[in-house]
Amino acid sequence: MRKILWILLLLAVVAVARLAWVMVPVSGAFASLEETLVDQCTRVEVAPGTEDVTIDPETRIAFVSAAERRDPSLPAGGIYALSLDGGLDPILVSGDAPDDFRPHGISLWSDGAGTKRLFVINHPKAGGHVVEIFDVGAGGALTHVKGVSFDEMHSPNDLVAVSAEAFYASNDRGFMDGLMAQFETYFALPFSSAVYWDGENGSAAVSSLAFANGINVSADGETVYIAEFLRHQVGVYDRDVATGALTQTRVLPVGTGADNIEIAEDGALWIGAHPKAFDFLAHAEDPAAIAPSQVIRVDPETGDVEQVLIDLSGKLSGSSVGAVNGNTLVVGAVFDPAVLVCPLP
Repeated sequence: MRKILWILLLLAVVAVARLAWVMVPVSGAFASLEETLVDQCTRVEVAPGTEDVTIDPETRIAFVSAAERRDPSLPAGGIYALSLDGGLDPILVSGDAPDDFRPHGISLWSDGAGTKRLFVINHPKAGGHVVEIFDVGAGGALTHVKGVSFDEMHSPNDLVAVSAEAFYASNDRGFMDGLMAQFETYFALPFSSAVYWDGENGSAAVSSLAFANGINVSADGETVYIAEFLRHQVGVYDRDVATGALTQTRVLPVGTGADNIEIAEDGALWIGAHPKAFDFLAHAEDPAAIAPSQVIRVDPETGDVEQVLIDLSGKLSGSSVGAVNGNTLVVGAVFDPAVLVCPLP
């Protein structure tokens, strides 16, 4: 009996240690944050939940994925276009989207010869998850082509297109509810994953991730980056262009809760992040609660991390993406109905 008690005590100590090891960094309790750049940014009202943003480098149109995430009973969302050279007036461009369109992560693909497609994760209220594929026309107007779903894509958060038909997507969770979902989150258990759709079939691509979030690909298509929110890191994967297979080569510690990843023309990773996860959870429950916003720039060669934007005052709470083109940064958020448009040095 005494041996059993000692074993239970040891297990309890290990569990508490693991919980502290995961939750203290995630909480941002020791993060040193100082407001940066935000006083130079313009807040542009768009629609609730500007969770993901990507910029067409040729037209300088920023596509914004927006959906109300606190109350799914409210009307569906849409994709908005902002011309970074034309007054910043948001225009709904997804009028051709399916009914009950609730967009999440987005990815813009171009063949370099004028053909462009926008891939969008959709979480319809009726259930299931679909990647909607749109052709991109003049002014960013979207024409729906088709939807893709497959069993392995069970909790998609973000995606990256690698051809006119193929894409990778991150599953941010392995368990959607119940006790195991709680264990997965609070103990950073590696049950999330990334999946691959080759244009005809879906399959698992990467397993054993801890809350996989943002995902993107290098300009040459040979390197995939996957953010792991609970591990405060970005995984770097060699990609077999012919088969789509991914092989991890290293990790980039980023010191914060990494969300969506955008890639600049110089190859640098621009990441919207949540430096204080519990503040973000409070903001999810109460719009008046401020969650710090953060955008970092990561050099994928050296691993150097630069703090580009930090907002502690709530000009935009809960940043999830920082998309850059030239000297312009566009920051979106999970719940707020706006983006920040910021000049860069």
